[in-house]
Amino acid sequence: MSLLLDRLSKTYPGRDGHPVRAVLGLDLHVEDGEIVALLGSSGCGKTSTLRMIAGFESVTAGTITLAGRRIDGQPPDRRGVAMAFEGYALYPPLTIAENIGFGLVRDKRGLSREAAAQRVREMAEMLEIAPLLARRPGGLSGGQQQRASLARALARDAALYLLDEPMGQLEPQLRAVLRGRVKAALKSRGCTALLVTHDQTEANAMADRIAVMEGGVLQQYGPPAVLRERPANLFVATFLGEPPMNALAAKVQPEGLSLADAAGQCIPLPGVKLPPDGVNVVLGVRPHHLHLGEGPLSGTVISNQWLGDQAHVVIELREKIIVAVSHTRVKLRAGERIAFGFRPAHAHIFDGQTGRALAHGPQPA
Repeated sequence: MSLLLDRLSKTYPGRDGHPVRAVLGLDLHVEDGEIVALLGSSGCGKTSTLRMIAGFESVTAGTITLAGRRIDGQPPDRRGVAMAFEGYALYPPLTIAENIGFGLVRDKRGLSREAAAQRVREMAEMLEIAPLLARRPGGLSGGQQQRASLARALARDAALYLLDEPMGQLEPQLRAVLRGRVKAALKSRGCTALLVTHDQTEANAMADRIAVMEGGVLQQYGPPAVLRERPANLFVATFLGEPPMNALAAKVQPEGLSLADAAGQCIPLPGVKLPPDGVNVVLGVRPHHLHLGEGPLSGTVISNQWLGDQAHVVIELREKIIVAVSHTRVKLRAGERIAFGFRPAHAHIFDGQTGRALAHGPQPA
């Protein structure tokens, strides 16, 4: 079922009398059968958005439409939404099996008792908590309770699934396995889902599209590859990626870019459409696009860490820190001087005042 958020806003009363604007005019369209991730740092407005959709928070302004039906004025139990809570929200007196099947029992469309029990078993096996079905929440770890909460949401037949940090308490190996299983289950049933996470890996692995939020404002919305290769602004560029994009202040000159942190050295960028001469910009280059041992720039090696499949080389360029990634070991020691550079096609140019993207290599933003 498709979801449409139209100018959705949420304001909370502040302790000092000043309102706290958590979500500001959010426009978002989630297509039928699509998995969308709301990605951002703590306090960016993503959980407030999810709770407004679920009906646990009132809407300050704007509308929420699900499957062509406006739901922002409906009570939570009439919205057709299933939610997995970050805080688990399990019922202590009930067993894990009873918690998972709770929504099935209350569904007036009614599965048979046998069908409901089968659905509970399927969800528990998928999330690897089948041996825990007879136990109660108080005797489970945080990760086990989180999986039970997720199983309860996924067991229902809902128009929309809201997943709030659904695997944040799990160890990395199990999380990687379950991400694939949960995505496959949602896709096989044609489910529409909205996932809230601060984990870029989780967003990239599970979502068809990602909505990046900051300060209650939607910064960019699109497929993961588009956000990575064509970020709309400097915030998205430096928020996405591990390590994040390197950003260098520069000024446009007739010969190219004069870097503020490279003693005014001018970097030619043939083929890149730059703004007029004299304009202040920010040059962005992703760490894996930096070439070590060649290029017009040079700096001092601060550290060289081998992480098992790649080396992270930290370089000081006057007082600016640059990170380069190599997929082979490099023999560099702290204190050594190293030349480095990049291809013009890998340069990202941002407005020095607004942060708005101006160009991505030879392509305009």
